[in-house]
Amino acid sequence: MATLLGPAEIRDLAALLDLQPTKKLGQNFVIDANTVRRIVKTAGVVSGETAVEVGPGLGSLTLGLLETGASVVAVEIDNRLAGQLPITVEAMQPGVDLTVILQDAMKVLELPGDPTVLVANLPYNISVPVLLHFLEHFPSIQRGLVMVQAEVGNRLAAGPGSKVYGAPSAKAAWYGDWKTSGLVSRQVFWPVPNVDSILVGFERHELPGTEAERLATFELVDAAFQQRRKMLRQALAVVLGDSATASARLEAAGLAPTARGEELTILDFLAVARSAN
Repeated sequence: MATLLGPAEIRDLAALLDLQPTKKLGQNFVIDANTVRRIVKTAGVVSGETAVEVGPGLGSLTLGLLETGASVVAVEIDNRLAGQLPITVEAMQPGVDLTVILQDAMKVLELPGDPTVLVANLPYNISVPVLLHFLEHFPSIQRGLVMVQAEVGNRLAAGPGSKVYGAPSAKAAWYGDWKTSGLVSRQVFWPVPNVDSILVGFERHELPGTEAERLATFELVDAAFQQRRKMLRQALAVVLGDSATASARLEAAGLAPTARGEELTILDFLAVARSAN
């Protein structure tokens, strides 16, 4: 008996729920079992651990995660999908450990089982905010692998000096080390998206500063990249009061006031935040 969903089962479930995948919720369902197993294997999910999945949809990836013997906590905003998921799972893999939470992922502040790994096919429109939210609020999550729009994944994994390095890259680096793990064909989705997808993984590292320092650092990151063409003494003047103060703070942190945001690591931004003391 099949333990994963294929194209026919996905379409049958969608018909059963009278579900038309919506762009608003970024719904593109994975219909290829090989891709599901590739994601689960790359994420290194093993029996006995608890994985959290955001946006399980019709359950393709959920079943792949459960197949390893892991427990899964699935966070789903759509009540039809959240209601159907346990039924689908029970029919295909009876007796596994699944918990479904019907909630907006951006509002979840508690998760059962202290998940150690985050694995998800994230809706393209909210992938970065959701990742940052989960990393901020759930320190038990030590690693993860997410499928996101290729442009977003490349940005998350980018380092200073890269053309695509930006605020998401710097903020993600506060929590962990990121790398891309291969493109995913458009053809494994239903409906077929008009953008490329990529797998991007992370390993959490020790936080470089306190929560107050994180907030101050992220404010500087936002200011730097909102005006990324400007020198930092100008871009940070908005937050730090004026360009003279910004210059002094940058110099105190060992940085050139004429540098631009794309040249700084997250630790550089933290040094500027700390230079007020």
